[in-house]
Amino acid sequence: MPHDARILAVDDREENLTALAAVLDALPVEVVSVTSGQAALKELLNDDFALILLDVVMPEMDGFETAEHIKARPRTRDVPIIFLTAGGGAGEQAFRGYAAGAVDYLTKPFDPWLLRAKVSVFVELHRRNQQLQQQARLLRQTLEEGEGGATPAGCDRLLAALDQRVARIEADVARLRSGEPADELDAHVADLRTALDALAAGG
Repeated sequence: MPHDARILAVDDREENLTALAAVLDALPVEVVSVTSGQAALKELLNDDFALILLDVVMPEMDGFETAEHIKARPRTRDVPIIFLTAGGGAGEQAFRGYAAGAVDYLTKPFDPWLLRAKVSVFVELHRRNQQLQQQARLLRQTLEEGEGGATPAGCDRLLAALDQRVARIEADVARLRSGEPADELDAHVADLRTALDALAAGG
């Protein structure tokens, strides 16, 4: 059974965090709740998350500053962020949110169904990306161990071709996270699976 994807929820109000956890309870996710930007950055030091739900208005370090720190770290810069905020100045805040690296922006009170739908999309992207990366790592390890650590030229070409397919998929996922369409994602995933199946049949 796959582990639940981890979602980091950041809000200085405990009642908002409780409401978020309740909304997402129907999804196969683990919600980790923190009440400050500093606490969020600490969580992100050691654990991996599929998505960050980030409140904008918080004392000391607001959501925009927190997002800038997240995007500045190589470990966390690709984690998608959805900003959540109250109304009032929503247009300007939305612009600042996207400029800070957010993939989406929801105004409170948000539609629970809409939030669940958006979270589901990013969780699925995270899982698919993890599975493909794991398959590529296992395949490389199997090929290299099968040759006592020395990979022959034929395997080098195969690994290069598989790496190229994985890179295309990762580029598709990056486009989706930034809000751009990635119409070829399914085709690229199918192409990689075909290559993996062919390798397994040949082995």
